[in-house]
Amino acid sequence: MDNILEIRRLNLFFGKYQALYNVNLTLRRGTMHALVGESGCGKSMTAMSIIRLIPKSAKIESGSIYFNGDNLLEFKERQVRELRGNKIALIPQDPMTSLNPLYTIGNQLIEAIKIHNKVSERQALRKAKEVMSLVRIPDVDKKLNFYPHEFSGGMKQRIIIAMALACRAELIIADEPTTALDVTIQKQIMDLLDDIKQEFGTTILLISHDLALVSNYADYVSVMYSGHIVEEAPAGEFFKKPLHPYAIALINSLPTRNPSLKLRTIEGSPPGIQDEISGCKFHPRCDICNPDICVSEEPLLTKRGAVHYSACWVK
Repeated sequence: MDNILEIRRLNLFFGKYQALYNVNLTLRRGTMHALVGESGCGKSMTAMSIIRLIPKSAKIESGSIYFNGDNLLEFKERQVRELRGNKIALIPQDPMTSLNPLYTIGNQLIEAIKIHNKVSERQALRKAKEVMSLVRIPDVDKKLNFYPHEFSGGMKQRIIIAMALACRAELIIADEPTTALDVTIQKQIMDLLDDIKQEFGTTILLISHDLALVSNYADYVSVMYSGHIVEEAPAGEFFKKPLHPYAIALINSLPTRNPSLKLRTIEGSPPGIQDEISGCKFHPRCDICNPDICVSEEPLLTKRGAVHYSACWVK
């Protein structure tokens, strides 16, 4: 299986403070790869670096991001704009940030299709109806004339996914796509993304803090902590035998069906970007910290099996 995206040794700073540390991430074509971790760990910043939508105060100091063999960090802004929404699409946490409240859904879909495809108005309309049907929006002819505020949160997410399909995106970045949705709608959106992956061979980078959701849909999992990738493995291997103490703690904090078992929490809080922590960033919260090495030396992401990687001195 070939790789569609390869991030290599990505380092990102906000002024003098480092937010991403030598991030390495490989996405295999036609798979769903989940990037998980607590809020503020660098998940979204990693994803936004791919399409260069990082804040103006942020700067990528070094590294490379290869998409289909081309280093995106060498692209001019015009080239990146052509890529966004076309080959690489973004599903944001809040779909209202991507939908213009002043235009109908039909107008916005047709405009997106015409921007990225040399087609007539009639052809674009036909394509808009087709992709709306693909994402299971009922009564398409009527809904084309709806404005964003007339749709529920789940339906708005379907429209964003329809735009990605219409432009034949090869990679979809889904940044916490189910955060504001109830459980039933969450499942519908994730089932839809899974169907798109299966039917069209679309690659999906799923940014999430919801390990229960990830366990049901992801093919691969990367765990992030304080700007570092600390574990990576196929999803089945990861949930069967997590290696890094942080990953183990995350899984142990998940609710179980056994009411007699208490939820286990991770003591302490994730460090802020300005906090200076030597050695392993997780060591102040770690149950198995070895002060002889964990406090002073930073562990590297190391192969711990045929397909499993972990950054820990002890495990």
